Amino acid sequence: MMKRILSKHIDTLKETPKTLILTYVIIYFLWGLGMNRFGAEVEIARFTYWWQVITCYILYMVPISIILKQYPFFEQYAYGLVAMGILEFLGYWLQSSYAYPDNILDKVFNPQNFSLGMALFFALYFPAGNWLVKKVHSLIFIRDK
Repeated sequence: MMKRILSKHIDTLKETPKTLILTYVIIYFLWGLGMNRFGAEVEIARFTYWWQVITCYILYMVPISIILKQYPFFEQYAYGLVAMGILEFLGYWLQSSYAYPDNILDKVFNPQNFSLGMALFFALYFPAGNWLVKKVHSLIFIRDK
């Protein structure tokens, strides 16, 4: 059963056009750099190392986005919430992500809810990212016949 599910997802990734993958990589990389910079500038949270944008946004989030793109918005969000919950938990536990002490989200939601709030927010990346990538890809690579 698990082998069949994994095989289906691997096939989905293999069948994805290279131009679509390139569009995901560029958009998610720029998005990740921007969000990491924003989080540092307003002192909410940031990656410990800049290159984590590559591991998190490109190597983790792009394949998940491609697998989830076939689903409706709320399913993408729900599956994305699981994926981001795991990522947020591991990031702060392993200290590869840094949350600024007494940041604005801590003040509004309290520190105990910080990671949950981050996961709830970043789970929106999957449906929003899939929508954005589809729009950009169709503008650049899909021509009227």
